[in-house]
Order: sequence, then C-alpha cells, then structure tokens
Amino acid sequence: MSKSIIFGYARISTMKQRIERQIDNIKREYPGAVIITEEYTGTTTDRPKWNKLVEQIKKEYVKGTEVTLVFDEVSRMSRNAKEGFEDYKMLYDMGVNLVFLKERHIDTDNFRQALQSKVAMTGTDVDIILSAVNEYMMKLAERQIEIAFQTAQAEVDYLHQRTSEGVRKAQAAGKQIGRAKGSKVETKKAIEAKKQIQKHSKDFGGNLSDVDCMKLIGLARNTFYKYKREMKAE
Repeated sequence: MSKSIIFGYARISTMKQRIERQIDNIKREYPGAVIITEEYTGTTTDRPKWNKLVEQIKKEYVKGTEVTLVFDEVSRMSRNAKEGFEDYKMLYDMGVNLVFLKERHIDTDNFRQALQSKVAMTGTDVDIILSAVNEYMMKLAERQIEIAFQTAQAEVDYLHQRTSEGVRKAQAAGKQIGRAKGSKVETKKAIEAKKQIQKHSKDFGGNLSDVDCMKLIGLARNTFYKYKREMKAE
C-alpha cells in the first residue's frame, strides 16, 4: 500500500484578510491535512513557503507517495491566471490530487475523468473524427480550468481597483491615508520599556543611574539611549 499525505495551502496578501478562515475550511473537509500558511504584502511577489512545498511534493512524487493538495479557493493557489494554470498542469502531470473547496468542478479528479472519457477508436477511417472529438474534449476541460483562474484574477483585480479608487477619493476629500510622513508605530515592548525608564531613570525623576536602569529593564545600551532621546523629543 502506497504512502499518502495531504497538504493544505492557505495564503493571504493583505493584513485585513484572515488566514484562519481558510485553515478552518480546509480542516473541516480534511482534518488530517498538514497546513502550510503564507503571508505576504502587495509589495513583494515572493512565496518561499509555496516554493518549498512544491519541492517537497516533487520529492514525495519520486518516492511514490500519493499527494493531495487542498486550497480554500482557486485564487489562493496563484497570483495570476497564467501562473496558476501552469502550476496546475505541472502538479497534475505529477499525479497530485488538487482540491479547490469552492470550485470543485476543476479538481484534478474531475479533469482526469474528462480525459478518461475519450471515445474508443474503431480502427477505421472514422477514427479521424473520433480523434478530433477527443482532442476537443481535452481542450474543453483545460479551458474550464483556465476560466476558473482568469475569473479569480479578475475578481482580485476588481477589488484592487475599488480599493485604489477609494483611496484616491479619500485623499481628494483631505483624509489621511496610512501613517503621516515622519510618524512611527511603537511596539508594545518599546512602550513598556519607556514607562519603566520614565519611572526609574534619574533624568525623569527616578532614582537609578543609566547603567542600573538598563540592567533593571534589560535593555541594550543603544536601545536604552534611543528610547531616552525619543522620550525627551516628545
């Protein structure tokens, strides 16, 4: 009996998206799936975890392992339609079972069934027509997969367009979008450290020298003085 493994791939591209929803959907259908998560912003197209997963799948293929790869929806598989269709065909040729929970009609099992539904040859001149019919059926199945990826990309492009329009409209109305130039976001660690500096440092009415204050709070010298400079500038 050959070994089998199920992977689930979840991906988000903005901070507003919730990757937990994808994971929950995959786990609901495939409780034993090994979940791979990928988070990246619109400023980069790198997908190191996806690339690593594909390499692992290739190794499993060599070992004869039956691999199932599950996505919440087709748009999670790729950044664009061309790339998605190429990845689909590559994994299909390796025998990977691709599952799209929201687009089950393009699961590789359905694609394989379509290709296996070829009309049997007769050994006569009619085979010329039957061969053309079989070729048409294969192209039709491939086209369905291409359409799914193109539709997913169109939806993403539309959302990006609406977001850009909303930003431009808000800017025209004088609203601040994102952080103001020169502003900074402090971490919880920095905020807490500054509270301790405010409480204990002699420069702010406390009783400790800089060295003792650094030891008490557990800060590196450069970080400590950086925080002090920022506090005095505020």
